[in-house]
Amino acid sequence: MAEPITDLNILEENPNDMKTKMELLIMRIQSEFCRSLEQEDGNQAKFTIDRWRRHNPSEGGGITCVLQDTETFEKAGVNITVMSAPLSKQLQASMRARWFNCCRGKELPEDKQFTFFAAGISSVIHPRNPHVPTIHFNYRYFEMQDEDGKNKHWWFGGGTDLTPYYLNEDDVRHFHSVLKSACERHDPQYYPDYKKWCDDYFHIKFREAENAENIFNFVKDCAEAVVPSYLPIVKKHKNDEVSDEERKWQLLRRGRYVEFNLVYDRGTKFGFATPNARIESILMSLPLHAIYGKCKCSIFRFPPKPCLKMLWGGWNQEQQQTIFSLFFFKSL
Repeated sequence: MAEPITDLNILEENPNDMKTKMELLIMRIQSEFCRSLEQEDGNQAKFTIDRWRRHNPSEGGGITCVLQDTETFEKAGVNITVMSAPLSKQLQASMRARWFNCCRGKELPEDKQFTFFAAGISSVIHPRNPHVPTIHFNYRYFEMQDEDGKNKHWWFGGGTDLTPYYLNEDDVRHFHSVLKSACERHDPQYYPDYKKWCDDYFHIKFREAENAENIFNFVKDCAEAVVPSYLPIVKKHKNDEVSDEERKWQLLRRGRYVEFNLVYDRGTKFGFATPNARIESILMSLPLHAIYGKCKCSIFRFPPKPCLKMLWGGWNQEQQQTIFSLFFFKSL
């Protein structure tokens, strides 16, 4: 979609550096995913590409790609960020409290100034047709060390999740089968473990306990699984007939999606806490249209019963295990 953020000479001189590998991976995934969405949308739909730098250009930047108000997608955003900067005291305190207290004796000394490197891809796709679910995925690599080049830590994080507005069990099973296959190429226990952690709250990270190269290959396979897990669902439902009531339900659910992203999502909070953050890229995940607050429309006279039953806990344990627990998959 654009030239790499890091100087090409630096990337070519350090082909085995994990920072290089991750930057090249996320650029490839961004390009492949955007091209697949453009092809599915048709009618000459093209992403707008915004290549940006941080206030201090030496700290890196990103590439923000947005497709908006087209025949198939109301809003589709695919961002990559590659940056290296001092770690703010606020973020150090957050990491010290939440992450490093469980990191096998690792410590984050309070008297040291840390710098960090981060490379990641993040995408949210809001389709026009409510029978096509929203998808979100992000995969990232984070590395940090203190001013003396010591106390070095690294980890990978991210995952993929699906948000249906109208439940189609076959779609959800397809989505998970593709991701499950990607997991099982590395370890048969990955899928059940990470899906459970995701169901508990979408969040799990790999740290230094495992080999970085093996984890990178796992991240690569999961990222490459996004297109085959999602595009067949888009193709299947993008031309389904839609009633006014179905559209209102979709907009109401999108309002809840916005609420989660702004109030609870840790990635959003991390973005806002980063000095000189680029707000436009952080808020890329917000939909073009949504209904907020209480909805007084008539949708509850015509509810999408399977989805409502799931949301309000009306399923028995077996149904929850086979459907509800499949809704969200975080691979890392």
